[in-house]
Amino acid sequence: MSLEGLAAKALELGANKVLIIDRWKGGPGKIELFKVEGGRLQPIPPLIYLRGVKLRREFGTMPRGRRIKSTVILASPNVPQEVIRLEETLSDFFQIPIAHVEEECKQYSAVMEISMNEVGEIVVSFRLLPENVEVGPRMRISHLIWDLTL
Repeated sequence: MSLEGLAAKALELGANKVLIIDRWKGGPGKIELFKVEGGRLQPIPPLIYLRGVKLRREFGTMPRGRRIKSTVILASPNVPQEVIRLEETLSDFFQIPIAHVEEECKQYSAVMEISMNEVGEIVVSFRLLPENVEVGPRMRISHLIWDLTL
């Protein structure tokens, strides 16, 4: 489907935002965020290139029949500005609050964490609350493109 067709479908469904996940070598490779504006899709930075994704079904830790009703982003301490910017962008796009301490997360059923791993990659992961067990997906980001001007 073309971007124009996708914009038309979004309008038909009453959606004001669209997320596109492109495939690369059989798995998710790129995430693009858009807002629907004037009948067109307007890109929202950043363009997210993925290095690897471990899907929820690969974790096998999600209890059967359990639904995630609410999610919060737990702000990571001592991370580069790019991670903070990504937290803020995802919070705004998905309309998810940002908590700055673990204590603020108790009223939610899941927490999204954006952190840096030991090799300097940005990692987005999800934990189920109150069990505090990672349920996926876990996304390793290869790089972010913030300037989307052509």
